[in-house]
Amino acid sequence: MTDAATDDTVNQDTATATTQQREQHSFQTEARQLLHLMVHSLYSNREIFLRELVSNAADACDKLRFLAVSDAGLLGDDSELRIRISVDEEAGTLTVSDNGIGMDRDEVIANLGTIARSGTKEFLQQLRDSKSEQRAELIGQFGVGFYSAFIVADSVTVETRRAGSAAESGVRWQSDGEGEYTLESIERAQRGTDVIVKLKQDASEFLREYRLRSIIQRYSGHISFPIQLLTQPPADVDEDGKEKDQPAPEWQTVNETTALWTRPRADISDEEYADFYRQLSHDSEPPLTWTHNHVEGSQSYKTLLYVPGHAPYDMMFNRDERQGLKLYVQRVLIMDAAEQLLPNYLRFVRGVVDSADLPLNVSREILQENDLLQKIRAAVVKRSLNMLEKLSEDADKYRQFWTQFGTVLKEGIVEDMGNRDEIARLLRFASTRTGLDATTSLPEYIDNMPEGQDTIWYVTADNLKAAAGSPHLEWFREQGIEVLLLGDRIDEWLMGYWFEFDGKSLKSIAKGKLDAAEAEEPEQADKDLLERLHRLLDERVQAVTSSARLKSSAACLVLDENAMAMHMQQLLQQAGQDVPANKPALEINLQHPLWQQLREADDARFEDLGWLLYEQAVLSGGGQLDDPAAFVQRTNRLLIPAADADS
Repeated sequence: MTDAATDDTVNQDTATATTQQREQHSFQTEARQLLHLMVHSLYSNREIFLRELVSNAADACDKLRFLAVSDAGLLGDDSELRIRISVDEEAGTLTVSDNGIGMDRDEVIANLGTIARSGTKEFLQQLRDSKSEQRAELIGQFGVGFYSAFIVADSVTVETRRAGSAAESGVRWQSDGEGEYTLESIERAQRGTDVIVKLKQDASEFLREYRLRSIIQRYSGHISFPIQLLTQPPADVDEDGKEKDQPAPEWQTVNETTALWTRPRADISDEEYADFYRQLSHDSEPPLTWTHNHVEGSQSYKTLLYVPGHAPYDMMFNRDERQGLKLYVQRVLIMDAAEQLLPNYLRFVRGVVDSADLPLNVSREILQENDLLQKIRAAVVKRSLNMLEKLSEDADKYRQFWTQFGTVLKEGIVEDMGNRDEIARLLRFASTRTGLDATTSLPEYIDNMPEGQDTIWYVTADNLKAAAGSPHLEWFREQGIEVLLLGDRIDEWLMGYWFEFDGKSLKSIAKGKLDAAEAEEPEQADKDLLERLHRLLDERVQAVTSSARLKSSAACLVLDENAMAMHMQQLLQQAGQDVPANKPALEINLQHPLWQQLREADDARFEDLGWLLYEQAVLSGGGQLDDPAAFVQRTNRLLIPAADADS
């Protein structure tokens, strides 16, 4: 496809150029070095050049629209502002054209002839001396996005004429980016600017219509001016199936000129919100909920946030993959995964943030840290949590949310101390009161606490069934005290950092001394037997005591207050991690039949019963046995009478 293929192409818009004055200019040595650095180091993605050129064209249209408010004559007979993109495959050129404000000769020299107009040498030295993470702050003040074209260009030509000026006042600027540029006066019929990029051989992909269309829709799909791509329609076919004459290329608008998030909420239907979510996330299912906010004032930005209906399969494991929040600056996409605006524990949130004020680095690929960025981040977090709080009023929808994203949200208890209470109120837990098929919140737990209880009790395990079957629950069930059942692997890590909610302490029923339940003082014979059992198990336990927790189970292991649960110790050991040595205490139910047997056992049977009590406690506590085969043999010896075994 070529520009000459239509009467309305860019080259037609630009009248035949007649050279009136041609000048050769050289960039300063520092400027050449800086241009080389920008082209080869600052942009990580080659396609960004088109975003930059389109953004510049949109800025030119914006300036003209503003000036035309007070001087309508600037628009002349061409009042429809637009951006046009065309290619000439034979010439290997791509042209970005606009009918915006344009430039005169002095403006071309000021804007294109000089890079980093003041302090170039000092700036370049700072850039060389700085660490990589500091460079964004140094280069952010220089608007040099135009030069990104040299990433893909052998040469760049700019033809322009300022609105309101005569046709003969057009200007042509041309450079290969190596250190020199030419400047000449031309006759140009139309106002505005054409940027003609002579593509390198390895950049021929940018001559393809589908490639250009995808880049425009990705980065510039919501710019407020029509972006028109010169498109070749398919050939007509006659009755015999033969192609007729090839139709002329035509301009086709490829962007949405309105961004949904910029419209007033009252003007947007639920269907429109849901449709935009599908476009944004490529999710076939509707979102669970959304929140849409406009902030106006000294800083202006807009947010549109969604909660999806389901989680991706790798949500828990890919903690660094946050693809849900798109950052726009003045409707131009800057980042697909704006991690500076979204904490890890909210990585399931989808949506857009659009700011007119955020400073960017020279490539517009990296955000600079500043106060506004922190304010927007804080607002995104608050609005996300408020959105979830409102969603929790719908029990069915919140149950769906919790099933999909609850484990991820728990991370916020550790990661976001400033919002810990708000996050905690959003958490849901199964409990001994609700059972495994329902959940309770912490405020509901507190409302159900009997008078005088000042502790929120919980138990962690490898899964919910294991938690619900913990022998440590027996005394609490007898007393009618609700215990939270925590069965996610993250829970043990979480509770290691979380000790209080709403003035109530959080405490594991499987750790530390249970002051509320007092065991009866054992008789001397039982004391001697407990001491004998301790000597047998000395390498595995720090003490063997009578238990007040147990009512039906024979034994349980009790860890120190700050010790890690056994199932978590096992998990870390399997992953090759060092786990601090911490012997548990073994508590024995002195009323259990196994203890009665142990009282009457001979030495061999006492040893088997003693180890069996310990191994049962390990298994019921979520641990794994070091020698399962020995456990089976021991169990068989106890189950089969000696006489039967001999026979």
